[in-house]
Formats: sequence, structure tokens, C-alpha cells
Amino acid sequence: MALKVALQMDPIGSVNINADSTFRIGLEAQARGHELFFYTADRLAYVEGRVLARGFPIELRREAGNHVSYGAETEVDLSEFDVVWLRQDPPFDMGYITSTHLLEMIHPKTLVVNDPFWVRNFPEKLLVLRFRDLTPPTAIARDLATIRAFKARHGDIILKPLYGNGGAGVFRLDENDRNLSSLYELFTGMSREPMIVQKFLPAVSAGDKRVILVDGVPVGAINRVPQAGETRSNMHAGGRPEKVGLTERDLEICRRIGPTLRDHGQIFVGIDVIGDWLTEINVTSPTGIQELERFDGTNAAALIWEAIERKRAG
Repeated sequence: MALKVALQMDPIGSVNINADSTFRIGLEAQARGHELFFYTADRLAYVEGRVLARGFPIELRREAGNHVSYGAETEVDLSEFDVVWLRQDPPFDMGYITSTHLLEMIHPKTLVVNDPFWVRNFPEKLLVLRFRDLTPPTAIARDLATIRAFKARHGDIILKPLYGNGGAGVFRLDENDRNLSSLYELFTGMSREPMIVQKFLPAVSAGDKRVILVDGVPVGAINRVPQAGETRSNMHAGGRPEKVGLTERDLEICRRIGPTLRDHGQIFVGIDVIGDWLTEINVTSPTGIQELERFDGTNAAALIWEAIERKRAG
């Protein structure tokens, strides 16, 4: 089954070919005989009833410095494609949200992965709130008094932007910290959005586990260990990936959330687990499949395409 596949992502010419999940997904698509087209989110447009994108047919190869070849720039009608990947990185801002609205106009005739309606309505740090017994104590607030009261109850907390990514803007405030007011002024001066506050989990020193789910089923995990003296374990923030297995608690979490993800078209998802607690459900642009393949030999990209091909065949 040869599919026409469009990748909506950040510039593909500058990706790390040994870490980028979208690059690995594209390589696997080629190996399965699918045709690739690349464009960036700023080249997506709605024009008189059509959802258009301006970009390039591409060919990928795992060759550092020469990993992509471009065909002639052209404008395409995305309704004529079989699959569109929604894979640009957050921030989850109004530009990102607008792209989900536009792609929703062609879905499901064109299969958009992940389903853009539910990507828009399942923000990473908010979807977990539906599973309160699986998550650490959490508050979403812009009101300083509410945040202060939460810190007074829990002492050691993490404060971060509600719609950030990659570990940017994540602060730990322990019992002796005196910077809450200053950080609050900084956050509220830059944005009108609420903040998310969570009880600090000391288990993060042993790593923040990224569990990969394909169509609601866990296929493996990697551990991301923070650098010495660092709270953040995100690989964007210098976290070190390590081989790790799935515990019974991980499987329990996946059993609980898997049906929700599958039933809402979230084919490729990465969840974050610290100790026994679910902290995020990443549906926008999850990563980790290349590290998983290196550590365990699990070809998550193939499993993802098998799920997509089943949906297209059905």
C-alpha cells in the first residue's frame, strides 16, 4: 500500500538525524514505499475552501550532512494526500492551534496524525488532570495566592509554563526558596496564561521515564537522567537517555490512559513517568523512538506505520 504522506514539521534540513523522531518516521515511510512531501507550518494555508501547503517532495537518507534531497517547490492540496503528520514542535500557541483547525478540515478523509481536534483539546499538561490518582499533587493557576497556598502545603514544588516544552522555563522551588514572587512576576509579565505547579518528586534524580505508546499500547520506554545539579531531565535540557524497562506501575498507567488515547486518534504518544507518577501525556510532537530502537531494538516507527496502514486499509 503506497501512501502519499505530508510531513508538517520544523525545517528538516537542520534536524539531528540520530535523535529526531519525525526523521525516523519519514525514513520508515520511504522503506515501506510511501511518498514524502515536506512543508513547515507557516506554509499551511486555507484558500477558498481548500487546505493548501507549499513545500517540497523529499527523499531522506541516514547520511550526516546529506540527509535530505528536495524536489521542486510546489503547492499541494492536502486533501489529496493519504496521511498528514502534525509534527512541528510546540510552543502550543495560537499559531499551533490554528494549524489544528485547518488540518481538521481535511481529517479523516486525509488521516491527520495525531487527530488535530484532540491534539488541540489534549494539551500535554492538562490531559493528565483527567487521571488524578495517577498524578502528583498539581495546581493550574495564575493567582499568586493560590500558588503560595499550594507551596505552603507541599513545600518543595516545580513551577513551569502551562504550554511550554523541552524543559524551558521549569523551576524547582524548595522549602527555603525565596524566588516565587519574582518568578511569578516574570511569568505573568510575559504571558497571560496560567502556570502549572506540581509537588516535586525526588525520584527524578533517578530519571524521568518516557514511555512510548502506539495506538494506545505501550511499546517500550527510555529513561532520561538529569545532569548533576539539574532538575530537568528533558534531552533538550541536557538529560541523558538510558535503557530502561517497563514496570508494573508503568503498565497500569498505560492500561488506564491507553483507551482514551486510542479512541481519540492519538496514534503516537509519549508519556512521562517519574517514580510511580504520571506527569505529562505528550501528543503534539513526542520524541524518543530512535533512542528506544538503539537500546531495545524496538522499531516503533514500523509499529506506528502498521497502525496507520491498518486505518487507511479499513
